[in-house]
Amino acid sequence: MTAPDEIYATLSEEIGAVLIGKETLVEGLTIAVLTGGHVLLEGVPGVAKTTLARLFARASGLEHTRIQMTPDVLPADVTGTHVYREPTGEFELQRGPVFANLVVADEINRATPKTQSALLEAMQERRVTIGGETLALPKPFVLIATQNPIEMEGTFELPEAQRDRFQLKLTADLPDRDEEAKLLDRFDDDPDLGPEAIEQVVTTEELLAARATVAEVYVDDAVKSYVLDLVAATREDPNVEYGASPRAALAFLDTAKARAAINGREYVIPDDVKALIEPVLVHRLVLNTDASLGDVSVADVLAGIEDSIEPPGSDHTPAHTAVHDGGGSVENE
Repeated sequence: MTAPDEIYATLSEEIGAVLIGKETLVEGLTIAVLTGGHVLLEGVPGVAKTTLARLFARASGLEHTRIQMTPDVLPADVTGTHVYREPTGEFELQRGPVFANLVVADEINRATPKTQSALLEAMQERRVTIGGETLALPKPFVLIATQNPIEMEGTFELPEAQRDRFQLKLTADLPDRDEEAKLLDRFDDDPDLGPEAIEQVVTTEELLAARATVAEVYVDDAVKSYVLDLVAATREDPNVEYGASPRAALAFLDTAKARAAINGREYVIPDDVKALIEPVLVHRLVLNTDASLGDVSVADVLAGIEDSIEPPGSDHTPAHTAVHDGGGSVENE
């Protein structure tokens, strides 16, 4: 099983045996793993952010670790350090929890800026430096960082440079009444239901093969132009102090390819990009003082940008598409 759409469907079904109504989040995590991106997962307490990350790691078969971020966690607690061994009289490298395929940094905004910055090199370059020695991280390497948006006391907001390194920001919302009712029934039948209740359904080799498939997904020039228009609009909006970086444009390219692939397509359509506007951009924009005083939110800005930029129309037919779908046009889903 190396087709991205089969991998997503299998992961979603297995995780759905425990959690209800998290398909969008599973899709986002799958996109991140298939493109080597990192995810900032935000939600109020009790919406299963950490449980979701653990379930995803177990179902995907990725070696995973969890770091509970608190103000007393030091950079060496994340990356590792050299430990003196008295029997040998030598220092031995003790690797930290960052050396895993999937690392969950729980409540990342509770760690100090010094500890948060210990993840910068790992996120961007897939390596860490310990005592002057540079060590490569395993492949794939994905960081899922959770944060709670309602408890600000004793927290440290992530700097813009680090937020920009997160490919996607996903929000774990409260369930609706029907979903919560199903959740009550499920845990009434099995109060101990958790990550141990599901099995590994995907191998690392299959994920890496699916990555290669995603990389080959075709993106028409008209869709690329749409991405550039969206990114440029964030820099020109009167409410925005700092707009999206070129890294955001690359995030659009990679994630749109993955979204197309997990929907069974070999080409990107405008709806792939539209669906990713908020998760790609919402954590990257910095609003100016006037917007903050006027109660303008980043979501408001993004909604205005989405409405103001016309995506490529369904009458635009990329030549490459004929190879994949019998000559169909780039259409919205």
